[in-house]
Amino acid sequence: MASPYPESVLLGLIGAPIAHSASPAMHEAAAKMLGLRCFYHLIEVAGADARRLRVMLDGLVALKFAGVNVTYPYKEAVVPLLDDLAPSAREVGAVNLIAVRGGRLVGFNTDCSGFASGLKRVVGDIAGHSVALIGAGGVGKAIGVALGVAGASDIRIVDRAPGKAAALAKALAPAGRACDSVAQALDGADGLVNATTAGMLPNRDSPVPLALLRRDLWVADAVYQPLWTPLLSAAKEKGATVMTGRELALDQAVDAFEIFTGRSADREVMADAFDRVIERREAALT
Repeated sequence: MASPYPESVLLGLIGAPIAHSASPAMHEAAAKMLGLRCFYHLIEVAGADARRLRVMLDGLVALKFAGVNVTYPYKEAVVPLLDDLAPSAREVGAVNLIAVRGGRLVGFNTDCSGFASGLKRVVGDIAGHSVALIGAGGVGKAIGVALGVAGASDIRIVDRAPGKAAALAKALAPAGRACDSVAQALDGADGLVNATTAGMLPNRDSPVPLALLRRDLWVADAVYQPLWTPLLSAAKEKGATVMTGRELALDQAVDAFEIFTGRSADREVMADAFDRVIERREAALT
């Protein structure tokens, strides 16, 4: 009997900047382990408007892509251009994965499930915790939903655009609330999550004043280039429990691979591929 799965898949990533992405290495390694040929392309396009995004998305069907990941700054922009949304994407209101299904484009969100998996493994049970969430964009929305599902009772949201923080707080009610400042959000908080690009190379900023970090605070960062952002390095020095962007990158990729291919990826194989990418890049910087 013929296998129900394809022998090769064409995948990609849409966003900018994405030259640092470890996604090609992770997905191609997972596929190779399963005897599947995988070609993963970086589709770096900056400043695309809805018309240009529409052209790119139509091209996915024409070129027979199995799907693509979507990253900054298009996780929210692609939503109205899709044919359908899986429950994960509909709940979050942002997409980090588009699957091509019978000529139709279906949006998913594995940032939510990926962050939840990493948080449980590294930090543990956060039921009843107060959490400062910095950033209310595409990944911030997914993390906010994940925090709510994990039982956080008070999700304090800060964004450079106050309206975005207020909208996410409303979506996460009753746990969500918008804060005017990082200091306000961190006052008495149990945890802190950076869901912005602050600290991603070449940027070396911290999304929060480092003096506000405490030993009794757990700190997570969505950024993984570099793995140890200024925020995480400072938190570690304070003795705080930290979760690097490696966890989110890996766990969302494991979930994405299954959606793309119908097969389960070996997380350790993906982890090895991710670590090799990071090691090479860190060596190049020294």
